[in-house]
Amino acid sequence: MRLLMIGDIVGRPGRKAIREILPRLVKSHKVDFVLANGENAAGGNGITWDIADELFSYGIDVLTTGNHVWDKREVFDFINDQPRVIRPGNYPPGSPGNGSGVFSDLRGVKVGVVNLSGRVFLPALDCPFRKADEILTGIGQETPIIVLDFHAEATSEKMAMGWYLDGRVSAVVGTHTHVQTADERVLPGGTAYISDVGMTGPRDSVIGVKKEIIVDRFLTHMPRRFEVASGPYQFNAVLLDLDEVDGRANSIDRLFITEEG
Repeated sequence: MRLLMIGDIVGRPGRKAIREILPRLVKSHKVDFVLANGENAAGGNGITWDIADELFSYGIDVLTTGNHVWDKREVFDFINDQPRVIRPGNYPPGSPGNGSGVFSDLRGVKVGVVNLSGRVFLPALDCPFRKADEILTGIGQETPIIVLDFHAEATSEKMAMGWYLDGRVSAVVGTHTHVQTADERVLPGGTAYISDVGMTGPRDSVIGVKKEIIVDRFLTHMPRRFEVASGPYQFNAVLLDLDEVDGRANSIDRLFITEEG
């Protein structure tokens, strides 16, 4: 199975990049299943149903999220009824939505998707390591192909999760920092790993926000409203080649595509 995981989609430029790049990537790389982190897809913060539906129409199969999942109030209207939009599974019991799911590609091959949030420099949710154990107990009975989007700030926490789950999941892919890392590898137990997939959104920005706003904040320490940048965009993703029998990763390849927006 070939699975494409797309880094955090930021605002209109990110959605444009998906619309223009994803269909040809799916065709050229013979992709069977597409994941993407969509927590910044609506104006840079949060997600709405209209935008989720738009992204699904471009070929994304499942959207993961992170700490910005609740930023648009509309999410509460659909997240309980839309299993293809997943929030971090280590939110406390009773939180809306689901933190994992099992889906099928067009051939009927099942893919388990798990979303967890780190706790270093992020809200103190339930332990993601113990929650991973709990979720895998169920999903592992349905499919050996399991991909975790670990939405975390600290590289050390992401690496620790990669080693913790090595041999138990097909891939641990980091999101949240919007900066693609160059540490992709297949760990000894057969789990593909990368600290951060990166960002799909405006290239000439500070992690998606207009650069002059962020520079001014650093210079003055005054609050400024964040605005998604415009102009050229980038498309960050990883392509995973996964064994359909045992779920082990055969390879992980970074994709960093830029085009004029």
